[in-house]
Amino acid sequence: MATLNEVFSKLSVRRRYEVWFVRVGLADGSGAWWFRYLLMNPGRDGCAGNPHGKPVQVWATWFPTGGKPQSFIQGFSLEGLNLSRRRQSPFHLRIGGNDIDEDSCRGALEVDGHTISWNLNYRSTFRVTLSDKGWIGFSRTPHSDAVFSGQVTLDRRSFTGDPLGFGVQGHNCGYRHRNFWTWAHAYFPRAGRSATTLEALVYEMPLGLVFRKAVLLHDGQQHVFRRMDEAGSDRNNLRWKFRCAARNGVRLEAAVDGGGSSLHCLPYIKTDCSGSFEVRNNSLASASIVLMSADGVPETMETTTGAVLEMVG
Repeated sequence: MATLNEVFSKLSVRRRYEVWFVRVGLADGSGAWWFRYLLMNPGRDGCAGNPHGKPVQVWATWFPTGGKPQSFIQGFSLEGLNLSRRRQSPFHLRIGGNDIDEDSCRGALEVDGHTISWNLNYRSTFRVTLSDKGWIGFSRTPHSDAVFSGQVTLDRRSFTGDPLGFGVQGHNCGYRHRNFWTWAHAYFPRAGRSATTLEALVYEMPLGLVFRKAVLLHDGQQHVFRRMDEAGSDRNNLRWKFRCAARNGVRLEAAVDGGGSSLHCLPYIKTDCSGSFEVRNNSLASASIVLMSADGVPETMETTTGAVLEMVG
């Protein structure tokens, strides 16, 4: 059975990125963690000559509530990489004491005098392919309503719990990064009921076209929205509002706010090694939705720290 995490890239490919990522919003509200396992241009040894262009990279970013994010990135050569075969399930990636597989991930980084380690397990009930354009690229979500348990340690501070937090595990791949995109995921816990999640993606396509799609999981049912009206988008302050309607008559209004002290900017290296571009991410964003059922009954859900918003371009 496919799990959406299977490796797509051949290790001989000279231009391609493939990334497996995890976003964990801590249950105690103290912050969020973003972990990223990146494979880039393995057939040409990453971007050789660029100290930040190693072919295998592991990223960890801490988003503390009320504070500024901290990123820790460590690069590795292909030597020592243990990667499951292309399209093989179950999937795994292991490098230098760091690994990710179908339902767990671990890490051990020493960067700029800091020591970061993590050992997480996650479970979910919903998975979705948000976009799949073949060799051009895809955006898959193997764990859309993920519940995490385990431990994360930053220097002498530890975060432990069962559950430790909530969020998403995703898997993206592409020949190149898109010139612009906006992506958001929000997790809305509900007492005594299953969580509601919303994931939305917009990006540029060839010939001036734009891809738009949102997927809502609510009361165990999936709702797909392909027509979106972006009522407000503020890239400088990382805010996004949109409205959409599904074929079954369900309507949705969403607002995601990634501004404030948790807004984080990082350079991503282009797959042609010609330079880098800025990615703006807040993994401790707030979100609210108004869901209107087909019979006209509205339901409002909010989270102050349970969302992630990312914008480029």
